[in-house]
Amino acid sequence: MPAVHLAQVNIARLRAPLGSPLLADFVAGLEPINALAESSPGFVWRLKDEAGDATQIPYSDDPAIIVNLSVWQSVEALREFTYRTRHTDFLKRRREWFTRLDFAVALWWVPAGEFPTPAQARARLELLEARGPCAKVFTFGQVFGAPEISGQ
Repeated sequence: MPAVHLAQVNIARLRAPLGSPLLADFVAGLEPINALAESSPGFVWRLKDEAGDATQIPYSDDPAIIVNLSVWQSVEALREFTYRTRHTDFLKRRREWFTRLDFAVALWWVPAGEFPTPAQARARLELLEARGPCAKVFTFGQVFGAPEISGQ
């Protein structure tokens, strides 16, 4: 097992309330897409509440922003799920459901067995916005390799 895992956060600002007809397909797809993620090779963990998703977990003061936070064994495993499964159907429709955010996805390395909080994820997105991709936070477009974690 690797000494580090890949954390990822993506946020979205809803175009309408979750119960609205505009978001009906998105809401209907949450459970199957989350199940697909959890059964994907390299999946480690995802943020969820008792209902099985994170749509009601506060991310910021803006109630229209929802968060997806997960941990994977590698960039490749996350990339495979994100771009080479039925998840791509969700990606293709994102502009129907969400408004555009400049900094909506961030990746970073965490020690294996540690799971980030929404506040930690928000700090990584803020760092990405302030500095751009770096060893502490990056994107699929500019990946920084996993660091060596001492003591493991």
